[in-house]
Amino acid sequence: MNKLSTAPETVAISPDALRSAIANGLVSSEQAEGLRELERARTPAFDAEPHDDEKFRFISGFSDIFVTIGLGLFLGALGYFSSDMIGNTGMFAVIAVTSWLLAEYFTRRQRMALPSIALLLVYAGAVFSTVAEAFNPNLNFGMGLGNHGGFPIVVAGLATAAATALHYRRFRVPVTIAAGVAALVASAVGVLFMVLPDFAEQAAKPLLLACGLAVFTLAMRFDLSDPQRLTRRTDIAFWLHMLAAPLIVHPLISGLVGEGGSDVVSAWSILAIFVGLALVALVVDRRAILVSGLSYAGFAFGALVVKAGLSDSVVPLTMLVLGALVLLLSAGWHALRRTLLSLLPGALARRLPAHT
Repeated sequence: MNKLSTAPETVAISPDALRSAIANGLVSSEQAEGLRELERARTPAFDAEPHDDEKFRFISGFSDIFVTIGLGLFLGALGYFSSDMIGNTGMFAVIAVTSWLLAEYFTRRQRMALPSIALLLVYAGAVFSTVAEAFNPNLNFGMGLGNHGGFPIVVAGLATAAATALHYRRFRVPVTIAAGVAALVASAVGVLFMVLPDFAEQAAKPLLLACGLAVFTLAMRFDLSDPQRLTRRTDIAFWLHMLAAPLIVHPLISGLVGEGGSDVVSAWSILAIFVGLALVALVVDRRAILVSGLSYAGFAFGALVVKAGLSDSVVPLTMLVLGALVLLLSAGWHALRRTLLSLLPGALARRLPAHT
C-alpha cells in the first residue's frame, strides 16, 4: 500500500515574520539577513521575488482596500452628521476619537496595513483641525496667517505631535513618526508667522528647506541603523523620506519657476538641481526625493523645448523624455548605485543599504 509522504513541507519565511522575530529578540539582524540569503539561494530564479531595497508593507490583501473604502464612507458620513449637530470643532473631535477606537480593532488586533495608515492620517488631521478650530474657527490655512493665525497653528502642531506620540506608543504604525514630524514643521511655520509676520512670506522657503534637511537627517538616522532594511525602522525612514522630499525640493526649485522661470538659465539650473537630487537618491537608495522633483524637471525641459521652437510638441516631448528617464533609472538603478557606492569611503558605504 502506498503511504503518504511524511516529509515536512518547506515553508518560506515572510519578511513580516522576520521583522517580528527581530523585534522580539528571537534573531539578530545579521541572522535574519542570513536566512534571507539562504531562502534566495533555494528559490528557483523564475520564482524569486524581484529585489527591491525600498519594500514596505502597504497592503496585506484586497481586504485592506475593502476596509479602507468602508472607513472612508463611514468617517465621511459621521463627519457630515457631526458637523450639523455640534459644529466643525466638535466634528473633528468626534472623528479623532472614532479613528482611535477603530484603530483598536483594525490596527491593534487585525494588523491591517492600509487601514492603519488611513486611520492614523485621519486621526492626526482631525486632532490638528480640532485644536486649530478651537482657537480660531475662522482660520484660513492657505494664506494670511499673520499674527492672528500663527498661534493656533503652533498650538495645533504641538498638540498633534503629542497625540501622534501617544498613538505610536499604542499602535506602532510606522507612518506615525512622519505625521508627528509634519505637525512640528507646521508649528515652526506658525512661529515664523507670529514672530516675523511682515517677512514670513520671504522667509518661509528657507525655513521649509531647513526643516526638510532636518527631516532627511532624521530619516537617514533610521536608515543607517538598519542597512539591511529588515525592521520597522526602515518603514519609519520611508515615510520620513516621503515628507522630507517635497520640503527640500519645493524651496530649492520653486524660486526658479515663475517670473523669468521659462528662461533657459533657470531651466538648466532646475535640471542641474534635479541631477544632484538623483545622485542623492541613488546613494541613499530612496526614490521619494527623485519623484518629488519630476514635475519641476518636466517644467524645465518643457521650457527648453519651447525655446527650441517646438512649442506644438512640448507636452508629448516632455512626457516622452520624463518617461524614458524614469524607465532608464529603474532599469539601471542597482548598477548606478554600485558605481556611486564604490566612490564613497568604505565606512560610509557599509552603513548604507547593500547593493546587488
